[in-house]
Amino acid sequence: MKVLDRYSRQIPVIGEEGQKKIGRTSVAVFGVGGLGTLIARYVAGGGFKKLVLVDFDTVSIPDIHRQILYTSHDVGKPKAEVAARVLSAVNPEVEVVPVAEPISPDLADRIMSEVDIAVDALDNWASRHVVNAAAVRKGKALIHGAVQEWYGHVTTIIPGKTPCLEDLFGRFKALPSCAAGFCPVLGPSVGVISSLMALEVFRTALGTPALAGKLLVVDLKHMTFDIIEIEKNPNCPVCGRGARGL
Repeated sequence: MKVLDRYSRQIPVIGEEGQKKIGRTSVAVFGVGGLGTLIARYVAGGGFKKLVLVDFDTVSIPDIHRQILYTSHDVGKPKAEVAARVLSAVNPEVEVVPVAEPISPDLADRIMSEVDIAVDALDNWASRHVVNAAAVRKGKALIHGAVQEWYGHVTTIIPGKTPCLEDLFGRFKALPSCAAGFCPVLGPSVGVISSLMALEVFRTALGTPALAGKLLVVDLKHMTFDIIEIEKNPNCPVCGRGARGL
């Protein structure tokens, strides 16, 4: 299949040069669950150079109502490996790499060294802060999103230019998060937030992130979208002056 055929609906929007930029860009998705499966599907379909899928979990029945890459036949199987198999079939032109390992600082650093853009599609703040610190250390753009019930938020972190997650939310503090593996959420709400995150992946690859230095807060129960301008805290222990992302 020719490039023009596969991406013929996309190139008129971003141009041939834009498609070439995407084709040179590697992306890591941390968390291949509700948010991560849809983001990864769009990244693979869009023709990015390389897609790294990081998730140590296995597929379970409660996942399937919102995690679009899995079926009931996949229950008990590693999410990263199932997702990689599906996405490689979606677009064989994209290198898809599954990483079924627990998130650690060493793992996050290694993966950040291999990609241009990272996505935080995780469901717990401990892992998010590990990924955030690695993105700051390695100077890599990080698209962060979270969702719970009808609500969610999205922001794009550009190290050295915008606040990082530690700066925004403080260590282990709330906004949407799952408690003890249970995350109450409506499937379409996940779809909306993950689509917004995927758009930021494309925009960041093209050099035009819309949510750098901004927090988009989404209330789908009342259909409201609010953007909050955010500024860096120079004293942030992770991304402030003199910090090393530790």
